[in-house]
Amino acid sequence: MYEGAVQDLIDELGRLPGVGPKSAQRIAFHLLASEQEDVQRLVESLVRVKERVQFCETCGNISEADQCRICADPKRDLSVVCVVEEPKDVVAIERTREFRGRYHVLGGSINPIEGIGPEDLRIRELLSRLADGSINEVILATDPNLEGEATATYLARTIQPLGVAVSRLASGLPVGGDLEYADEVTLGRAFEGRRRIESSG
Repeated sequence: MYEGAVQDLIDELGRLPGVGPKSAQRIAFHLLASEQEDVQRLVESLVRVKERVQFCETCGNISEADQCRICADPKRDLSVVCVVEEPKDVVAIERTREFRGRYHVLGGSINPIEGIGPEDLRIRELLSRLADGSINEVILATDPNLEGEATATYLARTIQPLGVAVSRLASGLPVGGDLEYADEVTLGRAFEGRRRIESSG
């Protein structure tokens, strides 16, 4: 246990996702050994991202304007929407260059253990986008884990009565994995082989 400012820094770094106590300590001492200008540049980047970056008012992706570059692109296919959990998933799918529609970022997945229900996600906003009838297909690209599957099932049951085609990314993505760690080939094949979800009713 260190004292004062050093321990405060380690504690704050340790609150970041994926950063354990040892990693937090290593980063803290790296920063202490860094040049003042390098640390200042990091501080300014953190402040700038909090000041400038917001969520796209249409899809929920990160953006420095009211609309993200994808929603603002007139060349994108307005009739197809790909639903993902987080903005990082948009980046992963864009790397494949297989999808030319638009996105909808939920902001997470249904997770009863964590107390996250459908009302905590951007599902209401998705349904509003579907209301005008311009969207013909919704591709569910939630993570292939328990929470992602539960979210996809809930969305399929909610969207299908609206008469909109619902499909799910094909297998090829590892079960229990995250989209952001999938390579371009795997994600590309998953898009090519996506399957229609038939109504159970």
